[in-house]
Amino acid sequence: MTDIIKNQSDESSHPDSTKKRIWAIVGASSGNLVEWFDFYVYSFFSLYFAHIFFPAGDTTTQLLQTAGVFAAGFLMRPIGGWLFGYIGDRHGRKKSMLISVCMMCFGSLVIACLPGYESIGVAAPIILLLARMFQGLSVGGEYGTSATYMSEVALEGRKGFYASFQYVTLIGGQLTAVLTVVILQFTLSDEELRNWGWRIPFFLGAALAIVALWLRRSLEETSDKKSREHKDAGSVGGLLRNHTRAFLMVLGFTAGGSLSFYTFTTYMQKYLVNTAGMDAKTASGLMTGALLFFMLLQPAIGALSDKIGRRGSMMIFGAGAAICTVPILTLLQNVQSPWIAFLLIMLALLITSFYTAISGILKAEMFPPQVRALGVGLSYAVANAIFGGSAEYIALLMKQQGIETTFFWYVSAMGALAFLVSLMLHKRGKGIKL
Repeated sequence: MTDIIKNQSDESSHPDSTKKRIWAIVGASSGNLVEWFDFYVYSFFSLYFAHIFFPAGDTTTQLLQTAGVFAAGFLMRPIGGWLFGYIGDRHGRKKSMLISVCMMCFGSLVIACLPGYESIGVAAPIILLLARMFQGLSVGGEYGTSATYMSEVALEGRKGFYASFQYVTLIGGQLTAVLTVVILQFTLSDEELRNWGWRIPFFLGAALAIVALWLRRSLEETSDKKSREHKDAGSVGGLLRNHTRAFLMVLGFTAGGSLSFYTFTTYMQKYLVNTAGMDAKTASGLMTGALLFFMLLQPAIGALSDKIGRRGSMMIFGAGAAICTVPILTLLQNVQSPWIAFLLIMLALLITSFYTAISGILKAEMFPPQVRALGVGLSYAVANAIFGGSAEYIALLMKQQGIETTFFWYVSAMGALAFLVSLMLHKRGKGIKL
């Protein structure tokens, strides 16, 4: 291991080591923020560009088609989790993170410059789909490698706190995307946003890559030569042969966690507009405040997990999601007051924080260094693609078919699954119960 992760027990007597550790978190997190900003502007701005690439049909149909493209990006995540997990375990975490952020921003630049259906016909939605799949490949690799990196630079006894900054920046990317929506809504007319204004955030995301690349180039590598040269390093066969149970457990609690996360973040803006009948600007402002609150919660819940254990934190999330999801979404269906809607969403995000704050560190603690990036990235990407990426599509499809409340019970059931899987975690919260 490099200097940054040595002598953790002597941390208090080495202020330079503390500075390196903080800089490493900032560097890894900055790229993470850019990645997720680029990915989420698609979801938040789809209300304005759906008609450009999918001109036929009513609003729900157009949103359903753009949600399908959003879900397709998620389907590339398992490939990204495998590819970048292999790179991270075999060639180093730093190299993997540099490549992923370059790929994400290339995808954003393509979307920013892409002509509409009226100009190039069916090629427009096809290229849009390909760009989103390219971005999905990148994000699929980003999560596992950055989670691994942040867990390896974190100080023992405070790993939950340090690692929580992965979701601080992930949510920060969402928050920045929502803020961009709000700013553009108040500076441009609705017609300007629908004609060309929606392209601005995609250009912005591509430009931010320069800063992320600069910060990530200065990071120190956390994997050592021995782990990179291990016979199982980056090997799917070695991962599944020796760590099957850990892999399946991550699939289980990621399914519930990802579904809850995407339901109450990316889909919630559309839910408030399309189901509750809320004005688009009001919904955007509400979600801006909600995401800010959600982001600030992460370090506090991460620090709490260092006290109560990862198992305790995951059990709180699973039980809360199973019990509270249906009542919250049912009340939001006919909510009249934005303040009541805000409080209900806050409750849902508080519950979800018990998963998001420890998501990366919990998974990283379940795999050894030689397959850590692959184990975290692939298992997360598979569950996230199936359950997280499809959340918006399934919700809109059920609404279109008149069975929207079935989606509420689906989210609740996956929360119950996360609770059951959490029971198998070690009581101290690390790894699997022996």
